[in-house]
Amino acid sequence: QVQLVESGGGLVQPGGSLRLSCAASGNIFSIGPMGWYRQAPGKQRELVAIKRNSGNTVYADPVKGRFTISRDNAKNTVYLQMNSLKPEDTAVYYCKGIFNGGNDYWGQGTEVTVSS
Repeated sequence: QVQLVESGGGLVQPGGSLRLSCAASGNIFSIGPMGWYRQAPGKQRELVAIKRNSGNTVYADPVKGRFTISRDNAKNTVYLQMNSLKPEDTAVYYCKGIFNGGNDYWGQGTEVTVSS
């Protein structure tokens, strides 16, 4: 079993920044892409960013130029640096990773609220 634990969410004013972290632990034999998703109230969960083992990254259009995903493979951790935050970025942010030959694992989520 693999566990993902997110941290770093909170309340921030528009234009502010937050850095989310997601640490993976447990019986890890291989790690594939890791990424971040978010779910705003009343909306479906959507992709925010993915970082593949090759280093290739994919960003959703609404966050391009403002958010940066990075990985520390030695720590089995993925980060999401969020700058120039907007009220529409308010959501629960979930970390997702593909481990041990194709199994999806999700974190419990961390809440981000952008409000003045």
